[in-house]
Amino acid sequence: MRSLPHAPIRRLSVLVATLPMLLGSAACGAVTSGSPEVAAPETNARASVNDRHVLLISLDGFNPKSLALLGQKQTPNLHKIIRRGATTLNARTLRERTQTLPNHTGMITGRRVDPAEGGHGVWFNTDPGTTVSDAAGEPVASVFDAVHRAGGTTALFTSKDKFRYFQRSWPDTIDRFTYQSDNAKLMKSTLKDLKTRRAFTMLHLSAPDAAGHRYGFLSPAYLRVVKRVDALIGKLLTKLRKRPELAEGLVVLVTADHGGPRNHKLHSKVNLRANYRVPLLAWGDGVARGDLYRLNPGFRDPGTKRTGYAGTQPIRNGMVANLSTSLLGLDAVPGSTLDPAQQLDVLR
Repeated sequence: MRSLPHAPIRRLSVLVATLPMLLGSAACGAVTSGSPEVAAPETNARASVNDRHVLLISLDGFNPKSLALLGQKQTPNLHKIIRRGATTLNARTLRERTQTLPNHTGMITGRRVDPAEGGHGVWFNTDPGTTVSDAAGEPVASVFDAVHRAGGTTALFTSKDKFRYFQRSWPDTIDRFTYQSDNAKLMKSTLKDLKTRRAFTMLHLSAPDAAGHRYGFLSPAYLRVVKRVDALIGKLLTKLRKRPELAEGLVVLVTADHGGPRNHKLHSKVNLRANYRVPLLAWGDGVARGDLYRLNPGFRDPGTKRTGYAGTQPIRNGMVANLSTSLLGLDAVPGSTLDPAQQLDVLR
């Protein structure tokens, strides 16, 4: 593994005391019930998280080309993150699938899809009523497990009901689970929760995907929704500017589960660049500025290629699991196959 600039930070062992679980209303689905049938694997040799905090934002169905079509004037907040952070608009999804559940499972576990190759086994895109461990045929650890068992608290805010699949898969290590289909209300709940200073929070915004499926990705209606999502990101940036104590130690990661073509019926075609090309943006306290590929020469910009898992890898959305644990001073998610050496680096 190459020497990382933030290695001293990753050796910190500041114990973060577990915060009380915040219970939301039943309408928002704030539920954390245990399941005796889910045996979580052992996680993390490192015993405690450091004093960083990670907010992972997934923009469901976000085609990076929309930023070029809208420009800085119409999407000022995402452009601000790009200018001031470590970013690329040419990351990749998992090779096997360009759909919501498979790629979000990859973001949470740091695994590809194919269980025969150490993947998570979630080929499907609807909640089967089981668990990720059932799909893989073995216990599967998550970033929630790694963080929670190292002393940090976690939260998952989602705008799709099928993400209860993740709540069911890791019931004891997702400290707060909130489902709210209205993206604006969900962002409001997430911003309110920032004061708890959780070690890891995941926010899923579904609006681009919903517009893409209804009107076509990159259609005028889709672009209008992207503008509204950018405004929601702006609410986050404004909150952090007005409350600098919340911004201290916080790193915001933004990616997508997949993009989408103008013809929404082709959305699941894995060989379409409009589907497999996604952004990965990092911004926040201590984050470097510049292109992620130039900052990380161990990864290769794939150009227009889809790319497999052999050889030098492109940056993938599923790498955010181990990027998050790395930022928090933890070892890689056990069993992960996407950047298990935690080489992807976004810090100065």
